[in-house]
Amino acid sequence: MFITRDHLTRLAIHLGRAVAHPGRLYWIGETSLVWEGVRRWTDEIELAADLDAAERSAFDSARAVAAEELGARVVDDHPDEVIPLPDGWRDRCRPVSDPPATGPLELLHFDTVSVAFRFLARGDEEDYTLILALLENGWLEKGEMDAQLDAVLPRFSFDTIAQDPEEFRRKYRGLGQMWRARRG
Repeated sequence: MFITRDHLTRLAIHLGRAVAHPGRLYWIGETSLVWEGVRRWTDEIELAADLDAAERSAFDSARAVAAEELGARVVDDHPDEVIPLPDGWRDRCRPVSDPPATGPLELLHFDTVSVAFRFLARGDEEDYTLILALLENGWLEKGEMDAQLDAVLPRFSFDTIAQDPEEFRRKYRGLGQMWRARRG
């Protein structure tokens, strides 16, 4: 399935109608890139939601219905379930361009530093490609990543990211080498 911005718009409106109280709906990774026109499509929708507990059930049901109607995988995976988030992540979330009417849901792009760390922790080839796309399009600055990594790495442990923090550092150095090679 090729998920386009049109599909994302319909999903956001559908999810906004499912909740009654204010909350935040975040696009993550390639979903953000598709929304902003950096990429034309993705094969799955990655999102996260900050909602009060009373809204979660209605939201999850609406997400499941929308996924079935779209014939797409809709992954609700808050980055804080994978890694400790850097301080100030909420302040670095960005509003989406031209948001549709999503009722009480505020539609945002999740903090790209947190997203980059989350995908780097997994470390698949497409994860590196995504992080490099964020860097190339100015959504992420390597210097900011360096500063945030120094602040957050002491909170990483095998229990919090399911890998040795030293392994994460190796992946991060590898990403830096890839970024320098792309920049010439």
